[in-house]
Amino acid sequence: MADRVLFVSWGQTVRGAEERALEVFNEALGILGRKQQDGEIEKFDVVLLEPNSDLDGFIEIFGSAEQLAALREDEEFLRNTIDAQLCVDRIAHTTGYCNEGIGRMITLYQEAMAKVPQR
Repeated sequence: MADRVLFVSWGQTVRGAEERALEVFNEALGILGRKQQDGEIEKFDVVLLEPNSDLDGFIEIFGSAEQLAALREDEEFLRNTIDAQLCVDRIAHTTGYCNEGIGRMITLYQEAMAKVPQR
């Protein structure tokens, strides 16, 4: 089971680039679908949000630290990210922990917390 997540988020589509933004989005889904089929990532989930002032949507990509590091260096993924940067505002790649990775991080947090004087 995946213990890491890559959270790819984006804001509003750049005005006048809507058609290209949709093409780039569909290309991203194709890339991730192939990566999942080939076992290079565990899975991914796509979320499109209702209108708000921050995010228009995000993709959660699940895998191991090694899988996500390899994905972030993959030329096709990098090209798609650059294409997306030209079509949407505030694209961001944020790494994090999930599933068993949560337990590991909580343990590290508890160890650090034990060193801090409590009031």
